[in-house]
Amino acid sequence: MHRYIPNTEADSKYMLQSMDLESIDDLFSVIPKELIFNRELNFDDAMSEIEIKKHFAEIGGNNKSIDELTCFLGAGAYDHYIPSIIRHLAKRSEFYTAYTPYQPEISQGTLQAIFEYQTMICNLTNMDVSNASVYDGATASVEAALMAVDNTRRNTILVSKTLSPEVRKVIKTYMRFRKINVKEIEMAEGVIDIDELKASIDKDTAALILQNPNFFGIIEEFEEIEKLIHSNKSLLISYVDPISLGLLKTPGELGVDIAVGDGQSLGNSLNYGGAYLGFMAANSKLVRKMPGRIVGQSVDAEGKRAFVLTLQAREQHIRRYKATSNICSNQALNALIASIYMVTMGKRGIKEVALQCAQKSHYAANKIMETGKYKLAFNKPFFKEFVLTGDSDVSDLNKELLKHSILGGYDLGKDYDNMDKSFLVCVTEKRTKKEIDKLSSVLEVL
Repeated sequence: MHRYIPNTEADSKYMLQSMDLESIDDLFSVIPKELIFNRELNFDDAMSEIEIKKHFAEIGGNNKSIDELTCFLGAGAYDHYIPSIIRHLAKRSEFYTAYTPYQPEISQGTLQAIFEYQTMICNLTNMDVSNASVYDGATASVEAALMAVDNTRRNTILVSKTLSPEVRKVIKTYMRFRKINVKEIEMAEGVIDIDELKASIDKDTAALILQNPNFFGIIEEFEEIEKLIHSNKSLLISYVDPISLGLLKTPGELGVDIAVGDGQSLGNSLNYGGAYLGFMAANSKLVRKMPGRIVGQSVDAEGKRAFVLTLQAREQHIRRYKATSNICSNQALNALIASIYMVTMGKRGIKEVALQCAQKSHYAANKIMETGKYKLAFNKPFFKEFVLTGDSDVSDLNKELLKHSILGGYDLGKDYDNMDKSFLVCVTEKRTKKEIDKLSSVLEVL
């Protein structure tokens, strides 16, 4: 038996007998034979604990991180500066051991942290109400779509192709099992195609999901879109980069009904792709349709400030069929990190980060175009990401950049037709003039 599973042979035999089975093979008989791994694992001789730790350290040493590489890769996960105070505060035991306020009256610290997070998300997005966060930006988009369907009692979600390909895939998966129609709206010159949007809106349209800045880093024009959507009594859902809100118009100012996005850029590390957190904010009319939890402020019997779970519309708190969502985690530690980041940076700090991203990305775009080998794929205003196109294969280009310790841009040919020679470059406030100039000079000779 496995050394970490304390079942004896007698235990296993007893469990099999209780299921009227004779062997472990019988237990897995439903699995097709061609999928079963039918041989011994190809292991070398056993190693001691010291040897195995050294062995895996050597394997791990083959990886490269942003500590060793200069990162110009974005596409949804961003290399922003993380103040050192965040690690020190978030690693306090009362924070990283806290799970969830099942008994809210004795979880005042956790509730206050969530309340402060919600307040800052509302301030950042200029929306009325925020929930206690969900898994990530993709699932936040799914929850927003389900809110729209439930609120409008319609069954079609329009999704712009300028929305992140990964987010679109997650939306399609969820909607397929809920028998909700998803229609993708084509793009024109890097932004949503307004003419196709007009032709696609009908009486069954529950909402439009539009990213801003979009996946190509371009700032979408919302004025006409907002009028089109709301004149049809549909909802407008905006997937936003929270850092951009230090510089650009907020979802509230643009007339958005639900604002969602990924909170990774708010002080959370890249973490090899996760875990992150998904933020969600909405106007007050939709508060009872929001998934998860909403923490509110009240007073106790002695008139002192206290915090309560104002809304508990998740499946662990109420009957499952009445729950607005089956997502049971609000990524509390990641949301706490986002809260510490927003408090540490403040309004002026976030604005400065956004401004540096915009200025440095435009400097980089101009510097690279000066080489004469690349040009901007779209002549549109952008925030911190931009699309370059040239004659080189992007995969080969990125391999060469790695030799110079540069993590290159995202290959758009993976997700978009006719963009196999185009790549998405991201420039955050961490990138220096020296690093940008190096990227340009290396690209010039490739």
